[in-house]
Amino acid sequence: MSRMIDLIRESAVPASIVQAAAKGELKIPDVDLLEILIHLVLHDQEYGDQARATLSEWDQESIRSAAANMQTPPEVLEYLASADNLQPALLMSLLGNPSVPEQSLVKLAKYGPREAVVLMADSARVGGSMEILRALISNPLLGGLQAAAVKQKLWLIEGQLATQLADPESADAVLPEIVAEGAQPDNVLDEEVNAYLLAHAEELAATGEQEFQPIGNIQDGVAEAEEPLTEAQAAAAAAAAAGIARKPGVSIAVRGSALAKISKLDVKGRIQLAFKGNKEERTILVRDGTKLVALSVLDSPKISDAEIEKVANQRNVLESVLRGISMKRRFMKNYVIVRNLTFNPRTPLDVSLGLMKHLQAQDLKGLSGSKDVSDTIRKLALKMYKQKMNPSKKTTD
Repeated sequence: MSRMIDLIRESAVPASIVQAAAKGELKIPDVDLLEILIHLVLHDQEYGDQARATLSEWDQESIRSAAANMQTPPEVLEYLASADNLQPALLMSLLGNPSVPEQSLVKLAKYGPREAVVLMADSARVGGSMEILRALISNPLLGGLQAAAVKQKLWLIEGQLATQLADPESADAVLPEIVAEGAQPDNVLDEEVNAYLLAHAEELAATGEQEFQPIGNIQDGVAEAEEPLTEAQAAAAAAAAAGIARKPGVSIAVRGSALAKISKLDVKGRIQLAFKGNKEERTILVRDGTKLVALSVLDSPKISDAEIEKVANQRNVLESVLRGISMKRRFMKNYVIVRNLTFNPRTPLDVSLGLMKHLQAQDLKGLSGSKDVSDTIRKLALKMYKQKMNPSKKTTD
């Protein structure tokens, strides 16, 4: 049995069917209708404008699902990833979909808007492709610091390739580990650290030399305290972690070593480490009771979305950290981060209320039944869920 898209391509259906398709009125699966609409936009002069208008009003969750689905037809993925048609909110889904052709991403890297190239510069997929990295560097909208970071990634790939040609066994796993950690040239990181310190000079002077006082239990990640520990408690935590580090277990040893290192640093030293350090050190520093230090972790060019997803779910961080995440557009394009912030009872109420409109129906339903969040959040979540399930029917409080 021929699919509707095949019949339309072959001009084997009445004009009334094509017109209904252009208006989005055919009763077929969303992904099939989406494929037809994009085909009409690209190839049908008579109904292309109507199809484009229909696409502009298409349900965003349905499009996001298509962008992330490896089974989505190539023509749909190529259209969604093109510089002319890209919706920034879809970019993370497209970058995470291995079915999106690399050549589509090469074109987007070369000709895409600044918002797109900034996100692409941090993408793991982009970081592993010489062709996409080279296209990114050629885009004049890529900022100087980010361009330097992209060149560093390209240099690492080219260096590993040369090493593998000389000795294939010596570089098998080196590059993925370096790129995953977000390798950056030292001069680039120094510039970003200095820029952060300069931007917060007054606040830094008012902060003084506060010692490291973590929020919660650093050893096991359990949120035992909502307020920063006292100096004595912080020292005890460092000593305990250092003691645990002598026992078997690589991850515990690393954490003990990182904690001992951090405990010796002043505020500026901890901010510098937040920018230059590794994942384990950032995991500890984001829970620093000194706001300037904790917030500096969010500005680190090395931090990944996966790390932020975990931070957004934590209750043992300052409220200002959760608010800071919500204020960064890069993080707000990641649905998991948005959802985690909204479900986190530690997130400031005004932030949660502002993010709820982005939640999918199933998450609104879950939020409406959560005992962790406030009554206000639960009631609004229930109302919004009912509206999404019955968009034509007004709900009352």
